[in-house]
Amino acid sequence: MKSESAKQTAVSENDPAIRNPFGVMDVPHPNDDDVTQFARNTAPEESATDENAKPWSAQDTSYPHGTIEGQWSSRWKGAADPTIPGDTPDKWKQGQGEARIVGDRVYLLFDWDSGKRRGLIDARREGPRRLVGKYINLNNPEITVPWVGLVGSDQRIDGYFTQGRVDFRR
Repeated sequence: MKSESAKQTAVSENDPAIRNPFGVMDVPHPNDDDVTQFARNTAPEESATDENAKPWSAQDTSYPHGTIEGQWSSRWKGAADPTIPGDTPDKWKQGQGEARIVGDRVYLLFDWDSGKRRGLIDARREGPRRLVGKYINLNNPEITVPWVGLVGSDQRIDGYFTQGRVDFRR
């Protein structure tokens, strides 16, 4: 028997109205007023002292250089995941991610807890380095939050949400 989230994913993958290229549930209203307000008040700047500045993922040189599309390592913190025993907001939850670009949108699908949990970010490009959008927890779709990212390079995306960070490295 399929779980409820597996049923939702199967339905989403067959739904032609899905915007994202992964075929999972779309982020609802990725350009709403909450996103606009958060973006207005969040201006990430690249810094050598940023938490995402030092490499923390396995160095992979096989990714396509010159683009943010492709495979990534991901991590987030700022909230506790109640499905992970002992988790706290200050602990990083690491996993894998993938970025795909469709027009002016960047979609970042990522997981954590050994792939048991997944999230999707749907962001629009605002210039060459800034991404503005929203995150949805695909295992608990009631959780959606605005997100702003700064593309440091094809090896680093610094991401911010209202409670913390969702970062990507290669």
